[in-house]
Amino acid sequence: MYISQEENMVLSSVFEDIQVIGESEDPEWIAAKLQQMKDPDFESNVVADSHSKGFDKGILEFLNFVQDQPWMYATHQFGYIAPHKLGSIQTQSIQHPSAIQADNTLKNNRVNIRLDRLHIEKYPGGGTHNVLITFAVRNQVANAQESVSFSQTYRVQEGQSAGISGYPIFIGLNVGSQGIAFECSTVNVKNEQDKAILTALESSPFQSGLKLLTTTQPAIAPFTEITLGVVKLLAQRHENVAVQKFYLGLDFEDSAMGCRLVEGNYIAVQVADETVIDWNKWIYKPEIGAIVHKADSSKLPYNYVIFRISRYEE
Repeated sequence: MYISQEENMVLSSVFEDIQVIGESEDPEWIAAKLQQMKDPDFESNVVADSHSKGFDKGILEFLNFVQDQPWMYATHQFGYIAPHKLGSIQTQSIQHPSAIQADNTLKNNRVNIRLDRLHIEKYPGGGTHNVLITFAVRNQVANAQESVSFSQTYRVQEGQSAGISGYPIFIGLNVGSQGIAFECSTVNVKNEQDKAILTALESSPFQSGLKLLTTTQPAIAPFTEITLGVVKLLAQRHENVAVQKFYLGLDFEDSAMGCRLVEGNYIAVQVADETVIDWNKWIYKPEIGAIVHKADSSKLPYNYVIFRISRYEE
C-alpha cells in the first residue's frame, strides 16, 4: 500500500502493537517474564525473599527495585553530534535535535543510514544478550511511498556495546519534502528455538543493509511484511521480551519542538524522563570514540542506540 507524501510524518508507529516491558502496568506479568528469562536479579531477590517473607512480598519488593533498572524505562531522550572535521581530535558537543539547523539540501535527495552504536547497559535476563534490532522508515519514490524495514541481530555482553560501527541499514533512502520518519525496536531473545531465526539474519544477504532505488521495488513490500511479522512474533514468545522502541520524525521545519534532518549522528537513550540528561554536561571524545561526562569522564549509564545519517553518493 502506498501513502501520500503529506501523510508521511503523521503515521502511527509500525511498532505500536509491540509492548516493551517498561510499558506494562501488570506487575505479575513483569515478574513472570523475568522468571521465564531466569533473570539473575529476580532469582537472587524474589526467590530468596520468598522463603523468608512470602512470595507476594518478595515480588512486591523486587518490583520496587526494578523501577530504576535501565530496561524499565519507556521513554527515550534524543541527542545529536555533528560530523567532525577531518583530522580533528577536539571534543564535540551534543545537542538536542530541535536545537540544530536543518539541511534543506537533503530535501528530495538520498541518504544513507548506518548503525554506529548499540549499547546495552542492562537488559532483562543478564549475561550475554541476543538482541534483535529492527529499523523502519518510509522510502519516497516518485509520488508514492513504500514502507521499508530492516532487522539485524547482535550478541552484546551486559554493560558493553555491540562490536559494530558504521553497519549499513538503509542505503540510498529517498527523502521526501517532509523529511524522514525513523523508527527502531529491540527485542531481547532468550528462547533457544528462536535463536535459529537470529542466525539467519547473520547470513551474508543481510550484511550489506537494504539498498533502495529511486523507483518502486516490488520485493520490498513482502520483505517488510515478513520482517515486521518476525519481530512481533518474537516479541511475544516465551522467554523473549521487547525492551526499547522509539519514533523520531526528522523534518525541515523551524518549530521549537521539532527535530531537524541533517547529516551526523543521532542518539536515542532509554530514560525514565526526557529531561533526565543535560547534554551540556556530556561530550563526544573522538580519540576514544565514546560519549563521556565532562566532569569525571564517566559513561552514559543507560541503554542507547546511535545511528548516522550521511549523504548518498553514486
